Amino acid sequence: MSAFLMPAVFVVIWSTGWIVAKYAAPHADPLAFLTLRYVGAVAVLAPMAILSGARWPRSGRDWAAAAVNGALLHGLYLGGVWWAISHGVPAGVSALIAALQPLFTALAAGPLVGERLGARRWLGIAVGFVGVAAVVAPKLSGAGAIAGAALPIAVNVLAMVAVTAATLHQKRSLAGADPRMLAIGQYVGALVVTAPVVALLGEWRFDATLPAFGALAWSVVVLSVIAILLMLVMIERGEVSRVAALIYLVPPVAAVQAYLLFGETLSTVQLIGMALAALGVALAGGGSPPAASAEGCIAARPPDGEDETKTPRRPA
Repeated sequence: MSAFLMPAVFVVIWSTGWIVAKYAAPHADPLAFLTLRYVGAVAVLAPMAILSGARWPRSGRDWAAAAVNGALLHGLYLGGVWWAISHGVPAGVSALIAALQPLFTALAAGPLVGERLGARRWLGIAVGFVGVAAVVAPKLSGAGAIAGAALPIAVNVLAMVAVTAATLHQKRSLAGADPRMLAIGQYVGALVVTAPVVALLGEWRFDATLPAFGALAWSVVVLSVIAILLMLVMIERGEVSRVAALIYLVPPVAAVQAYLLFGETLSTVQLIGMALAALGVALAGGGSPPAASAEGCIAARPPDGEDETKTPRRPA
């Protein structure tokens, strides 16, 4: 696959994470669907990791760290995004909120990992928040709209905060881990969080129709396997910066897909806001690429002294 075609295919595939969430909503409860997705992903990835000679975690502590990261990354992040979309947040808006994760990472990096924010990053954070406010504000116009949309949007924002926490945790605790085995540990951690919640709420609805199984197959095979393999190939070719930069394209591509498939539209003000948000994320990224953030894509920093172009960054 050519150097141009592979990134294009990756963006289109990764953008469908939000489309699948909306498409599956009438056929399954969001957390029940994700529980099945995590089981399917482990069932597919485990044999692939073993057959390819993946390096096992060195200790139970490493497995525990992967599980905690997965609880944040998949359990809270994906769970929150899917719940928000099933409760009315447009797929394009949800994708934009999720894409603001690098802004929150930059904001939290100072007190948590000692990174200093320069004027450019502060400007990026301010511009990004203005942009997302422009996109979200029309959904909150009027008392009735606020009552109906405020909670789902708040859950979507909290999900983005969870993926920010997962990014920082991964940079500190999981750098250098084999991404194939790390993925398995993360999905197991997500199951530990999600399955009990589904059992507690009794929300096991999965209507076992062709659309439901089609959405599940797409989520497991295309999003959890093929997209990850594409990303790993690009990273192995030394394209870490390009992979991270591709995340900026996900919200507009998701918005176009949502318009074509579901008739979701964005006003001129919202389109301008989306552009401002992308600009803010780019500015806040500073001189280095931001941690990738699309339906759960995280980039871990390699250990000090290792070449970033040779050490795989962890997609989830």
